[in-house]
Amino acid sequence: MRTVYRRIRDLREDHDLNQTEVAKMLGMSQTGYSKYETGENDLPTEVLIRLAAFYETSIDYLLGQTDEPKRYPNPDGKK
Repeated sequence: MRTVYRRIRDLREDHDLNQTEVAKMLGMSQTGYSKYETGENDLPTEVLIRLAAFYETSIDYLLGQTDEPKRYPNPDGKK
């Protein structure tokens, strides 16, 4: 499970964002978001889905089930 914490931090840094900016997008405090990156709090499914959509990646990538960051195509053609 450690992979998810490292990946959300790396994705945030790769997008030149700080924790406050990502927390704002999620509608939460920076402190609350920071606890996800450090693994102090588990990521709720809803937050995981929102982060995957925000970074245009798959949940499998965030969870370390694949090393392919590319998002899967949506069967109905929508994003």
